[in-house]
Amino acid sequence: MQQERLEKQFAFALEIDKEKRIGRQTYCTDGDTLENDAEHAWHAALMAILFSEYANEPVDVLKVVKMLLIHDIVEIDAGDTYAYDEAGLSTQAEREMKAAERIYHILPADQAQELMALWQEFEALETPEAKYAKAMDNLQPAMLNAATNGRAWKEHEVKLSKILKRNQTTAEGAGVLWQYGLERFVKPHVELGNIQDDVSIEN
Repeated sequence: MQQERLEKQFAFALEIDKEKRIGRQTYCTDGDTLENDAEHAWHAALMAILFSEYANEPVDVLKVVKMLLIHDIVEIDAGDTYAYDEAGLSTQAEREMKAAERIYHILPADQAQELMALWQEFEALETPEAKYAKAMDNLQPAMLNAATNGRAWKEHEVKLSKILKRNQTTAEGAGVLWQYGLERFVKPHVELGNIQDDVSIEN
């Protein structure tokens, strides 16, 4: 029985190596290298530890870290959906649910159930942990976009209205951090023209 359990756990460990090959649309701080999903997950998880004092509500930080480390594993099958790709976003939920059912169930039943539950909690955005995890998931690329002269924002012709809409959930998880990001990451790049200024920002 233990042998079977170990086989499933190692099979999952090998499967998730594929996450390292899922490219994203965010540049690393060198301004030339696009990060991959595994790098994003690690970075966001570490940020969750660093900034936990700014969560809107007290959170179980270990649970948040787990969410961030596993939430994009589904993209092994579903692919990365760019935050501002309307067509991709319309099919994202269906693609990712199918992927979750396959990938998490490589594991023994108890661990599969745990990771599925964490993933679904993250997606539902109803608990303090899910809201805070989502804030990290959103702030990490915004920080990198700002640090790389808005390159990805410019390349994708991203509108301010889209950034503000996406980050409604960021404010719900960590209002202080979103206000910092708005002032330090977003507004300067609106002024530089790297983000298309199509709406006014209300503080």
